[in-house]
Amino acid sequence: MAKESEILDFALGASLKDEVLKIMREQKQTRAGQRTWFKAFVASGDDNGHASLSVKRSEEVATAVCGAFFLAKLSIVSVRQGCWGNEISKPHTVPCKVTAPSHRGSVLVQLTSTLRGTGIILAPVPKRLLLMAGIDNCYTSTRGYTATLGNFAKATFNAVSENYSSLTPDLWQEAVFTESPYRNSLTI
Repeated sequence: MAKESEILDFALGASLKDEVLKIMREQKQTRAGQRTWFKAFVASGDDNGHASLSVKRSEEVATAVCGAFFLAKLSIVSVRQGCWGNEISKPHTVPCKVTAPSHRGSVLVQLTSTLRGTGIILAPVPKRLLLMAGIDNCYTSTRGYTATLGNFAKATFNAVSENYSSLTPDLWQEAVFTESPYRNSLTI
């Protein structure tokens, strides 16, 4: 994982886009009164197989947004894309059905590959996250309390990044076994 966001700016170039998904206000009651924080959700991607989601909490909106942009660039993951029905065309959907929950939330998102031209049928915020990852066509199914944007966005990002966890036959490598040198020198 890179520690400097400038490296990713150089590697991915101008194709990397950042977008603020939502800014939430949080409050805590103390003896001295209310204490307020702002939480910024930022998505980043290049529309070609790289995406990230980050969350930053701060006492000022600008600090939260700048910190979330910085964290988004540091946490970019590769997103595996696939084709449905035609293996020759440009990848446009997820390669297989994948389901992922949010980290501690109650949301479960399932992504299923579909034909070109279908589009993404999903709420606007996670839809932007999928488009930034380069997925243009996808069926989705959600379970749980999707009104909490943070959990919904995290579950969508987890589903997108889970694509590399299942290996399809095109990613299998042919295993070549060699005989052990100890076996060659054994004479009985």
